[in-house]
Amino acid sequence: MLGFPIGILYSNAVEWVIHKYVLHGLGKRKGSFFGFHWKNHHRNARRNAMRDPGYDKPIWDWNSRGREAASILAVVAVHTPLVVVAPWFTAAVWYSGFNYLYKHQKCHQDIEWGKRHMRSHYDHHMGKDQDTNWCVTRPWFDWVMGTRVKYEYPEDKVTSAANGSAVAEVALPNAALSSDAGIDQQSLSEFYGEDETSQVHTRTALQPELHSSPWPARDDEPPAATPYENEALPTPSSPPKAA
Repeated sequence: MLGFPIGILYSNAVEWVIHKYVLHGLGKRKGSFFGFHWKNHHRNARRNAMRDPGYDKPIWDWNSRGREAASILAVVAVHTPLVVVAPWFTAAVWYSGFNYLYKHQKCHQDIEWGKRHMRSHYDHHMGKDQDTNWCVTRPWFDWVMGTRVKYEYPEDKVTSAANGSAVAEVALPNAALSSDAGIDQQSLSEFYGEDETSQVHTRTALQPELHSSPWPARDDEPPAATPYENEALPTPSSPPKAA
């Protein structure tokens, strides 16, 4: 049974390697099969405050969700012959594969759940640097490799009008990042820097298409659509007002 925990640790390391060198490394190349990850999945999550509408489509639809599932199944299938000599290790690899598919989809559909239970993956998508926090289900190998980067999001704190010293932790649509949302200007300036802070506050409910992340778009980010997928984005709602 020792093979099972070894398989869990091994699978976490595989998550790190594949995410970094395959999904981002090969995936950023023109025409790559793995381009769905960077060009569609990251773009959708970045525009929609972590939510990816691709997961609303059937798994057999050849979009980012279907390609992801096919890739995971291929990885676990390659390890299946090991069941003869290492059954518990093989079982752990299969478990990790299906656990990855379940948790990854859930965190991109239930955003608050994802922020609580998969914070490192939330940081991967919504943090300033999308080339860190490579592990998805658990950040273990990120800790080992020194790639776990934690972020705090000052736009999640809205100053209460009733008590100027109190702040409430709430989830705001990123389109609501304007001065009307009651966000602490000094905190934003300290976190983002003056230049990026000014860009943050230009993103109102009338301009959600610019970028849903708190940070400006990177130069290497792809266009909104690719030849093989053009997933519909949800209609943004109006920003909440400070109490």
